Amino acid sequence: MIICIVGPTGVGKTKMSVALAHKYNAIIVNCDAMQVYKDLNIGTAKVTEEEKEGVPHILFDIANVEDFYTVYDYQAAARKVIEENKDKNIIFVGGTGLYLKAALYNYQFSEETNEPNNYDELSNEELYKKCLEKDPKMDIHINNRKRLIRFLNKEDIDLPEPLPLYKHTIIGLTTDRVTLYQRINDRVDQMVKDGLIEEVKSFYDKGLKTKSLMTGIGYKELYEYFDNKVSLEEALDNIKKNSRHYAKRQYTFFNHQLPVNWFNVNFKDFNKTIAEVESFIDKEKED
Repeated sequence: MIICIVGPTGVGKTKMSVALAHKYNAIIVNCDAMQVYKDLNIGTAKVTEEEKEGVPHILFDIANVEDFYTVYDYQAAARKVIEENKDKNIIFVGGTGLYLKAALYNYQFSEETNEPNNYDELSNEELYKKCLEKDPKMDIHINNRKRLIRFLNKEDIDLPEPLPLYKHTIIGLTTDRVTLYQRINDRVDQMVKDGLIEEVKSFYDKGLKTKSLMTGIGYKELYEYFDNKVSLEEALDNIKKNSRHYAKRQYTFFNHQLPVNWFNVNFKDFNKTIAEVESFIDKEKED
């Protein structure tokens, strides 16, 4: 059985995945593009040893910050995990929808072209401008982010819709926008208390400017602060703003690209949400 836990940042995916892993005696597999990197811990809200509760966690900390790790690499690694653990229940958890789809669907990539860029770091306005630079006659609407990205990744335009290779159930955790945005803001504040600034400074002092650091939310904004381009307050505000924007894009991908079964999270009694999800999964197993 393959279960996938998706959703925006801050909704309890880690807690849910560990609870389900205990219930179904499963291993947990990362599908977050930033959590594959070693030492990017606080800024990625990576699961701690204490939070793992003894459950095996795979595909976390598998690449160095200096590495250019792509969805092509992840696809191969994730499918290897699936093939090697056919006798076990597997729980994928994370917020990178493209990684999950690449692992479970017949997505075609070549090692040379690596991956279609998802342009997480760009706003719709920036994407639109980039498309016009590519073709001034381009007539895609500025709010149609999916088509803008497909236009920039031209080799992906004419590919048929990928089909699933493995039977799986996708659970999405969600909440109302006001609650989500407050949780995101609170999470950033907690990251700072936990040492986010020091974590990023350690990479900055080494002169590292890799893909993961220059595009990862929480890292790229603090690099601007260390470069004296913005104040610390502005950098932290940008982390919160960019995290909120990223959450919107996550919802767009999950709603249009994957068959997600959504559950509203009860933050006052998370066990109730766990029970709802378990009941749904048990029914799915029976059908």
